[in-house]
Amino acid sequence: MAARILIIEDNEANLELMSYLLRAFGHSIVGARDGAQGLEMARSGQADLVLCDIQLPVIGGREIASRLRSDATFERLPLVAVTALAMVGDRETMLAAGFDGYIAKPIAPEAFVQQVEAFLPAALRGSLPPTMTHAQSAVGAPSAHKAATILVVDDKPENLELARSLFRPSGYRVLTATGLRPALAVARDAWPDLIISDICMPDASGWDFIKAVKADAQLSAIPFVFLTSTVTTESDRKKGLALGAMKFIFRPIEAQRLLQEIEACLPGPRKG
Repeated sequence: MAARILIIEDNEANLELMSYLLRAFGHSIVGARDGAQGLEMARSGQADLVLCDIQLPVIGGREIASRLRSDATFERLPLVAVTALAMVGDRETMLAAGFDGYIAKPIAPEAFVQQVEAFLPAALRGSLPPTMTHAQSAVGAPSAHKAATILVVDDKPENLELARSLFRPSGYRVLTATGLRPALAVARDAWPDLIISDICMPDASGWDFIKAVKADAQLSAIPFVFLTSTVTTESDRKKGLALGAMKFIFRPIEAQRLLQEIEACLPGPRKG
């Protein structure tokens, strides 16, 4: 029996990464993007554990902890801070505020679920680690695409970490880059089976990147997918497809659906 976990986090990419990792172990996840909504959801009594950022819109994490602990109904509810503010002495500060403990950001995907489950009773800890074997059992026989190399280009480290955490357990080799020039260098060196790119980059844009890829004889045949949460109009989607993208995917998107979308874009095994 897995746990019902409430994540109160205003950063979309962080929320998505934590949700994906915990769901992979069978936990049920709900999310709140500000403190007021999170406090209301926690008070609904539907969560077995609450993960809470400290710096939140409307109501901060420490205030959430204080209000929950002032109500006897929630005095035993596991409450864990997930924060980039973790420094020497912060553990005592978090405990004094009402948290049972904290996990420092950026989270370590390989350790995160174990860190969270340390605050749960044994009966509520998950039993479905995100391994290749589990991914295959969920979708049937192993796919010929599982050894494929995917290049992910994004200017946000948390989005790159999310991609690694999502694709690697399914058997893909994942390469990453943060801008047009390094992405082209990686692509020309590794010749990936698929390129996934955001639109916003520090040195250019996704539009510039796909034009450079399609103009390069070595790279032009590589399937190209846009994955973005900032450029999300229908005209943007049409523009991306017209430039040669195979798909234009809007985020947020459920992890299993994204895996299916990516699988559909991958070519068959290369010959020679």
